[in-house]
Amino acid sequence: MSEDGGAQTAAPPAAGTGPRKLEGRVAIVTGGNRGIGAAICRSLGREGAVVAAGYSSNKDQAAEFLSEMQSEGIEGSVHQGNIGKAEDCQRVIDEVMEQHGRIDILVNNAGITADTSVLKMSAEDWQKVLDVNLSGAFHMSKPALAHMIERGSGRIVHISSVIGEQGNPGQANYAAAKSGLFGLSMTMAREAAQALGKQGKLEDGGLGVTVNTVAPGFIQTDMTKDLPEKVTEAVKATIPLGRLGQPEEIARVVHFLCSDASSYITGQVWSVNGGMNMS
Repeated sequence: MSEDGGAQTAAPPAAGTGPRKLEGRVAIVTGGNRGIGAAICRSLGREGAVVAAGYSSNKDQAAEFLSEMQSEGIEGSVHQGNIGKAEDCQRVIDEVMEQHGRIDILVNNAGITADTSVLKMSAEDWQKVLDVNLSGAFHMSKPALAHMIERGSGRIVHISSVIGEQGNPGQANYAAAKSGLFGLSMTMAREAAQALGKQGKLEDGGLGVTVNTVAPGFIQTDMTKDLPEKVTEAVKATIPLGRLGQPEEIARVVHFLCSDASSYITGQVWSVNGGMNMS
């Protein structure tokens, strides 16, 4: 995930300074150059965050996305690599720290699919989806969490899925990985609070370090817009609100969980699915 495109941009010396809610924060968003990830990057950036967007392979598209953000007045950088490799995850954390000086927000959004039934699924297809969708979140979170605990504040948000909540035929690997993010989030939330407590950094009204998960339903992105109309209509029929969600509707929830106003919320799953799954 080496830095690609755009001049180096240092964050202001103190987080939360300035007229916008995230002024001075530095945010990493994996899978940040398209779909839900791009909407999250823009939402955080418009409130003053410096945004480091991760991407996997399309260098030209990532450079174009960075240029678009900069034209909107959003400062940031793009970082290429394989989120399924621990060494790449560590490298991007190191890059962002070197380039921007801090990490206040991590959004683990990157994900892939390799759909087929359990009986037909190869060991490779099982493993590669878990490597990216679950292990990648762990490998990104571990060094970021250490930095946040040392500083006494930070926000980590995992992007899961309604499929992780209720399962789906043909997506055992995807469902298992996305469900695994729930347990990872709750455990990290408890460990972060314990670590801050041991260091005397839990304060009344303090920002703290929180870890939460957002579970989107079916969202209108490149992955869903190419579905046959009959399939799309069948999906809509399972959604009480009768429509697909928009990336910005996920980004707004992530934005809130990354803000100071969410400081008493940790270890939670936020379902944003139009009522498709109610629990």
